[in-house]
Amino acid sequence: MRENPKGRSTARAARLAAALAAAVDHRWPVVPGALLRADGCSCGDPDCPVPGAHPHDPPLLAATTDARMVRWWWERQSPDAPVLAATGGAVSAVSLPAAAGARAIAYLGALRLPLGPVLAMPGRYALLVAPYSLDALGEMLAQQPWVPGSLRYHGQGGFLPLPPGGGSGARVRWVLPPRPAADGGVWLPQVGPLLGELVEATVQLDGGRSY
Repeated sequence: MRENPKGRSTARAARLAAALAAAVDHRWPVVPGALLRADGCSCGDPDCPVPGAHPHDPPLLAATTDARMVRWWWERQSPDAPVLAATGGAVSAVSLPAAAGARAIAYLGALRLPLGPVLAMPGRYALLVAPYSLDALGEMLAQQPWVPGSLRYHGQGGFLPLPPGGGSGARVRWVLPPRPAADGGVWLPQVGPLLGELVEATVQLDGGRSY
């Protein structure tokens, strides 16, 4: 089937707009991700574990909030690339299986605990939170009776795909969109008050098993 040029142009414009919004409005450093092609991941690794869903060229360390660089990447170099936000400096996250994520969000909402942005990725939800250190996270997890292996932590050196995803990769959407903070950027909750409920929701889904 021949691709619709108008649809492709619209999708590219949406990715550029998303990259600029993340970098300029949200103040999250972004970088283009690898592309998923018919012959595999554009990184060239035939055994790539996450084809089309990771930084490659440029590397994650190149992530920036500079609008001129962002425009160059998505207008000229990689218009079909997914938008990846570098985590750890301006934003972090905890992700969990989608069913557990939906359960946790409903319960946290019932408790009236304020939530920040929530991403729906293929099979998973990611709750975006204020940056945390590995030491602080380790201390909080040590207080939990059980920590499922299916919980993932997106801190220093990590990344998250942002909507709408890549040109040929999996789609990403906002379950809860970013809300402006009083001093600019995006309001993000601390991970501590949320962590126990995220662990509990995942334990219920896992049946108490870590995997």
